[in-house]
Amino acid sequence: MAASTDGGTSGRVRSLPLSTEEVESRFRSVTLSQFLAELPHELKILHAADLDARLRWVEPSELADPTPYLMDGEFVLTAGLPLMDDGGTADAVEAYVARLAVARVCALGFGLTPYHDAVPPALAASCRRHGITLVEVPPSVPFAAIGLQFAQLLESDSAKVFRSLAETNRLLMRSVLSPRPDQEVLATLVQRVPCWAVLVGADGKVRARAGTRPADVVLLGPLLERLFQGSGPRVELDSYPAEGSEFVVGHPLRSNRDVNLGALVIGSAERLSPAHNNIVSAAVGLLELLSRQRTSGSLAPSQLATALLLHPETLAAGTSRQITAAKDLLAQSLSSSRSAPMRVVQGVNVDAPQWRSTDSPVRELLQWRRIFDTKLVEITDYGFAAVTRLKVDEASVAEVERLGWRLVVGDPVEPNDLPAAYQRVGSLRARARATSETLRVDSVTWSVTGLLGREAGTMLAGQVLAPLLELEPERRDVLLEVLRGWLTHNGSWDATAKALSLHRNSVRRHIGAAFELLERDPNDPQSRADLWIALQYL
Repeated sequence: MAASTDGGTSGRVRSLPLSTEEVESRFRSVTLSQFLAELPHELKILHAADLDARLRWVEPSELADPTPYLMDGEFVLTAGLPLMDDGGTADAVEAYVARLAVARVCALGFGLTPYHDAVPPALAASCRRHGITLVEVPPSVPFAAIGLQFAQLLESDSAKVFRSLAETNRLLMRSVLSPRPDQEVLATLVQRVPCWAVLVGADGKVRARAGTRPADVVLLGPLLERLFQGSGPRVELDSYPAEGSEFVVGHPLRSNRDVNLGALVIGSAERLSPAHNNIVSAAVGLLELLSRQRTSGSLAPSQLATALLLHPETLAAGTSRQITAAKDLLAQSLSSSRSAPMRVVQGVNVDAPQWRSTDSPVRELLQWRRIFDTKLVEITDYGFAAVTRLKVDEASVAEVERLGWRLVVGDPVEPNDLPAAYQRVGSLRARARATSETLRVDSVTWSVTGLLGREAGTMLAGQVLAPLLELEPERRDVLLEVLRGWLTHNGSWDATAKALSLHRNSVRRHIGAAFELLERDPNDPQSRADLWIALQYL
């Protein structure tokens, strides 16, 4: 059996819009057996019919015909006044119970006194014939107490459902950030809803499936065809002769412009409850969001990447039209005006050497995109790099540092200067890691030692000065002190001797011994520069 939201007389059962019960955010699912178990023990069940029936409400009524005021699945309470019409004959009792059965009343509570001392036998017989549960209510239990008990049970049940829905929504959101978001969303869906699920792309091919015995895409063909031909919010209903496919519902995934992006089809053995439909709606929304992101999301970064890959000279030597178009795409990718300068930002993690997680980089990318308000983020071996229009204020820096990261923030540049800006930022990265400080290119004092960083500088000192460092401490310290003083005074024997309170010949002897051990020429500028830099890291 197939169904559609369209009208028609083709012989198929045509569906109507979702009923109010299916779309309203009520999740009442208290059964008659649950309710009876909570009632005072003084109540006596004289006849039990369908105890698994869903109980909608508890309604006291002394009308001869209360059915115009009842909903399906109600528990009616009466003191027996309606049974006194026509002398309380068996025919009158039968007519009363028959009206309750037509209204689908699931239970009748009969209160003793003031009109009856016992439940009339005719009433018990009629309830058995019509499948209505009959309960005897003694005078010690007021009807109000029964109604209050139902309200409390209903509130408790709704709270459990809402907690379950909140947990399910949290799991669905986590699924979106997984390496395989489509598959994970479907897996979470079938864990929480008794159904199978199939996700189909706009091309009709299966993108993901989950659950036991999901229908084959060939079998889904007619349903998908109806879905893809329609427009706007809608569902398509069907039923297949296979276990777990008695109720099949197709949900379209559509773009902001109502373009078909695919469909989610779910099948179940029974009609889903309102709570389960709420979970399905959340999954449909997330899958639709993922589909939009893949196809009709922010197109600027992909257009920009394509243009620069095919025409790398665009920013440096392109025509004015090409440069203007590139700047427009940059502005859209950076969430800012085209005229604002941009900065390169690099981040390194200083709290944990193994910072890279095994999770998808999506979560990490979204984090940096949010903080720096940009879509241009690259995950790298050392951490990340981003291009942003922000000045990266202290609040942003504080947030990043709380996460265990340090930044190197570039100076403001135009698009064609980005490669050079990236090199300047990268040259300070080792220093940021070594000092565990966030650095700004435009406020750093530029020097060889500053750019080299503590780690690389210490390694250089260990290699260049190794022959001196291996000497006995007394001899080592003397030679290093004289070498440092001699280099500080640009190789002047007299100035070095005066500064160190040594004889001029002693300075010559120590410098000669040092350079002999180092196997270097004291007159070579490069050797002097290497030794001077190395000495800064001892």
